[in-house]
Amino acid sequence: MKRIWRLTIILLLLVVFALALSLTIVSADRGTNWTGQFYDCIDLSCNVEDTEVFASGLNFDWSGIPVDDDGNQVDGIGANNFSVRFTSTQTFSSGSYEFQITANDGIRLYIDGVLVLDDFTTNDLSTYTLTQTLSSGDHSLTVEFFNDTGDANLEVQWFLTAAETSTPAPTTTPIVVNASVVRVNGLSLRTGPYLGASLIGVLRPGTVYNLAAKNNSEGLFTWYYLTTESGYSGWASGRYLELTNPDNILPEVGTNFDTANGEPDRGIIAVPRAIMNVRVRPSTRAARLTQMPWGGEAQVLARTVQGGKDFWYLVRYEGVVGWIYAPYVGIRGDINNVPVY
Repeated sequence: MKRIWRLTIILLLLVVFALALSLTIVSADRGTNWTGQFYDCIDLSCNVEDTEVFASGLNFDWSGIPVDDDGNQVDGIGANNFSVRFTSTQTFSSGSYEFQITANDGIRLYIDGVLVLDDFTTNDLSTYTLTQTLSSGDHSLTVEFFNDTGDANLEVQWFLTAAETSTPAPTTTPIVVNASVVRVNGLSLRTGPYLGASLIGVLRPGTVYNLAAKNNSEGLFTWYYLTTESGYSGWASGRYLELTNPDNILPEVGTNFDTANGEPDRGIIAVPRAIMNVRVRPSTRAARLTQMPWGGEAQVLARTVQGGKDFWYLVRYEGVVGWIYAPYVGIRGDINNVPVY
């Protein structure tokens, strides 16, 4: 009888241990219905060869030509030297999330258009972990990936690590930073936090805009990221914005201008018709790197546009990569082959 009781107690303890262990497991989420655009180059700069939908998320180990969800090879893509841009909209509960991304080779992650992970370089198989706090509702995710040579590995998943309480104190009011245009009749909305970034639209007085992020890389004035009622997202200079609250609660974020130096040479040549300052960013407020002489030649890597005309050029001159003012520059080659930032 004693032996039976001992066996019963041991079995009960094992059951309790198994239940406790199961409660500690946190399930991963990979999302659904990712759209992948495949490029037959490693920098997303060539034409899209094929578009596929991956219903169950991003978890691939391609030892040869990439395949779709049905196991069919992706059209126009080889086993090496390709890149993919995956996009999706996923629904999140309010809380803190840990994103885990494993990739071989290069990887970028954007959440709601903001770059939060950037290692677009040739690497061995690497795992990246980052934490993001997300509000309840839909959020856009963009994953950019390339494979140089060898196996192509990619896994994107996230875990809810701390859910927001569902019963906040009734007196708690979320702190937001709104802004209105002051002292001017219109304020430019641009693709980046620089005077020379491409023009998206114009902000008008009398409208309240919700600010989502900030950037001070131009050096003189802080720029703010926002989305208009029409759905346009971009950057506006804080010089002509009046804020309702201090901006210290806004995250400082980077932009795609931070990685523009990695654009490849497309055979387009810039020839200045004046002495040109080569600057870190497309703005006269940005630091000067060097000067180009009248008639000097440089490779054009990227450009910004305003009013339908080229505004600034990103060039490589004698090993230095920086931005020059476009109106005083002649171009050899088809400038339409150069990406717009």
